[in-house]
Amino acid sequence: MSSAALRCEGVCVRFGALAAVDNVSLTFAGHGIHSVIGPNGAGKTTFINVLSGRQRPTQGRVFRGDRDITGESAHQRARQGIGRSFQITKVFGGMTVFENLRLARQAHAFGLQPFWRDVSRYAQLSGAAAEVMEEIGLAPLGDRPAEQLSHGDQRALELGITLMTAPDILLLDEPLAGVGEKEIEQTMAVIERAARSRTVVLIEHNIDVVMRVSRRVVVLHQGAVLADGRPDEVRSNAAVREAYLGDECHAVA
Repeated sequence: MSSAALRCEGVCVRFGALAAVDNVSLTFAGHGIHSVIGPNGAGKTTFINVLSGRQRPTQGRVFRGDRDITGESAHQRARQGIGRSFQITKVFGGMTVFENLRLARQAHAFGLQPFWRDVSRYAQLSGAAAEVMEEIGLAPLGDRPAEQLSHGDQRALELGITLMTAPDILLLDEPLAGVGEKEIEQTMAVIERAARSRTVVLIEHNIDVVMRVSRRVVVLHQGAVLADGRPDEVRSNAAVREAYLGDECHAVA
């Protein structure tokens, strides 16, 4: 297998005359956070949908290492260690933090669970849930129903649910959406811990956070790659400033 965790070649997604993603070729390799930014309508979510298998490209290919996974579904890619979170939080509000995590691991490990088997008998499921609760910082809240968590903690739980599928690649679509200012650092601390041993592709509008935590930043504009480099390189790129960052660029300099 090549050193590239995930890569795409010449990916295009067209909806009629609109090119939502326009001839994008990128490689995501190595642990850490690779951020994808751009104005609304730049094609960011469509692009991450292509990587995760939720959107079939009009043309181009996607690879997991050396394996061509272009035709594989989101479920098949999840089995290969590609995890995905969404802009809208998806947790089971009436279940506890622990139960949400255990259920995610149960579904990944067994698929349909026989109704006559007591899930509490599976020590491996409970152990995995306990480990992830520690990683996402929610161990003290394990018995609390998810609906009683703050929005920031719900976002952490959603990430934990994704981690329960044992991914080594994480595709995160605006994990700070709806998170209050006081919880941003908490949420990003969880993501940064996850990135220590995983490749993380992050879509995020909070430019200050992106420039601070990313090892690399890709800028999409009108579906195409406008810039790709270290945060300082992207921040000083005149084309990026003109197309997207504007005065924000100086604010994070």
